[in-house]
Amino acid sequence: MKKAGFVFLFFISISVFAQQEPNLARLKTRNEKLKAWLKYTEEFLDLEDYPKLIAASQKGIILSKNHPVYTSRFYLYIGTAYEFSNNQYQKALVNYEESLKYARKAHHLQNETSALMRLNYIYYSLNDTLKRKDLIVYIKQVLDTTKNIYTQAVLNGSLGEYYLDYAQYENFINYQLKAINYKKQLERSIANTENIGVSYCQIASAYIKMKQFDKAIEYLNEARPYIKTSPYVSAFSCNYYMQCFAAQKKPDSIKKYYALVYSYPTAKDSLFLNLSFANQSMSKFYAGQGQINTAYDYAKKAVSFGQKSTDEEILMEANAIMGKVLYEKGEYKNAIETLKKASVNALNYDKESFVNINKQLSESYAALGLWKEAFRYNEIYSKYNDEILNESAKQNIANAEARYQNKTKQQKIKNLASENTIKNIQIAEAKKQRIYLISGLALVGIIGLLLFRQNQNRKKTNQKLQVLNQELDEANKIKARFFSILNHDLRSPISNLIHFLHLQKENPELLDEETAARMQTKIISGAENLLSSMEDILLWSKGQMENFKPRFKEIPVESIFSDTQKHFSSNENISISFENPENLILHTDENYLKTIIRNLTGNAIKALEKRENPKIIWKAQQADNQTLLSITDNGSGGNQEKFKALYDDSEVIGIKTGLGLHLIRDLATAINCKIEVSSKPDLGTTFTIVFKHIET
Repeated sequence: MKKAGFVFLFFISISVFAQQEPNLARLKTRNEKLKAWLKYTEEFLDLEDYPKLIAASQKGIILSKNHPVYTSRFYLYIGTAYEFSNNQYQKALVNYEESLKYARKAHHLQNETSALMRLNYIYYSLNDTLKRKDLIVYIKQVLDTTKNIYTQAVLNGSLGEYYLDYAQYENFINYQLKAINYKKQLERSIANTENIGVSYCQIASAYIKMKQFDKAIEYLNEARPYIKTSPYVSAFSCNYYMQCFAAQKKPDSIKKYYALVYSYPTAKDSLFLNLSFANQSMSKFYAGQGQINTAYDYAKKAVSFGQKSTDEEILMEANAIMGKVLYEKGEYKNAIETLKKASVNALNYDKESFVNINKQLSESYAALGLWKEAFRYNEIYSKYNDEILNESAKQNIANAEARYQNKTKQQKIKNLASENTIKNIQIAEAKKQRIYLISGLALVGIIGLLLFRQNQNRKKTNQKLQVLNQELDEANKIKARFFSILNHDLRSPISNLIHFLHLQKENPELLDEETAARMQTKIISGAENLLSSMEDILLWSKGQMENFKPRFKEIPVESIFSDTQKHFSSNENISISFENPENLILHTDENYLKTIIRNLTGNAIKALEKRENPKIIWKAQQADNQTLLSITDNGSGGNQEKFKALYDDSEVIGIKTGLGLHLIRDLATAINCKIEVSSKPDLGTTFTIVFKHIET
């Protein structure tokens, strides 16, 4: 019933009153003339006066030469006229293809959309499968490349109808729902509102084919608010309701909607079409109830109205039902004659109807004992039935039916009746056992679920504890690291300060007035430097409490050397010099680097105890695209074992056994540098801080 759902979304009319042909001579520009003629032509479309529509459109094509948008529109109207006047599909096809050609030439999406939609139906009606498949591929390309709401609304609906023709109901419903969503975004108008209702009705018809009648009724109810202004669509809606209630065996509801179909005032051909549809539903219902004579009366009305409607598809369906009723009445020859009429164009309109007609023909010939003919029609039935099953395998809608019903059919039905009684008893017992089994399985499932959830909760708790333990371990490492820094950075200055104080207290006679004054100044300066260093370390530690991570910035080497000189100013017996001829600048963390340099300097001072002419030299230089800071002392030196804590994580450490070197290594790693050491016994030791080159 493709025509049943047809309402032109793109033919929105303003007036249906005939007007006189416009006087184009009075109009100045060609564009004004084309607009006037197009409006005049559309009046015949509104009035469904197809001969005049063709004549006016043909003149419009002549007037619109070199104006492809108008040319496309006029060809579209000619195609419409041929399609809807006695189904002249071949003539309609030629004009629709011309319309599409000019629309694409003008890049006019609305005209292209209209032509594509109608060509989809025409190729279907002419059974031109190859062209239709190519067209569908192109339609999908258009949809993928446009955000135009109108095009999405029309072409998604058209795609849905393509899948409906092949009984792929799931795809049909998905595309149709998508089309409805886009139609609801369009500007509100009577035509668009009715189109939304039509789409809902088409979805309902698909559910009817799938025998999901409750779902069909749900979508018919959705359609009601949208189709109340259209008697034509409302009549079809009533017919769909009848099909649902007939399947559900609700005679009162069937009769109610049957009467409603007769109450809607529509054009004659639409009225006859809907009345034929309604009487078909009544005939099917009464045939299903075994009231064959009543079914026959309604079938006669269906055929009569189908003939008056001049719609070949509705007449095909009416003849198919009449053939089935005649078969049930035992009038096999009449049934065959009627079914053959129905089969002529059935394949073009509805493959499922074609399959059922051939099945009925096979059974009718079999009833007459004409086995050769029965076999022939059964072969046709089987072939196309298999195609339907393959096309709709995803939905699992169609079930295989018997190839051939022989004379033993009635006897089998009787045997089945007696078997059903026994099976009903067995089913009742099986239901009880099933309930017990399901209850047991449900209980086991609940217990399993509880155990699973308990196990999951335990895993989550363990994971949280693991995270907390890791955080605690990291916090302890940070605390140990800061204690190490405090120990190494403050121990030496405090020791020197205490040494000065003891010397001043216990041996004052060793100090003359000048030396005492100098020592006093030294003590004050040392205390101030010590206080400054403590403030630096404490502020740094506060900023690093939560995340012990370096913070890189540009640092002049001179400021680092200056800070180091102040920090160790109390060591007056040792010569500490700083060389930075290139005034280098480092990209590093200031506090990390200060800690490393202070520790290296403190270690060098310890190495110079009891050495004559103790010297420490700090140098800053660049070599091989690397920045190097080195400290050299002239202490006693040593072998590599003495500096093992710099390289070996497994080395046992303590405050006096390599803690400083271990700390230096960790801090150096954190700021992307490494410590190299060169030591010679009795000649001294050189530590070099090598800053790795980092790509930015």
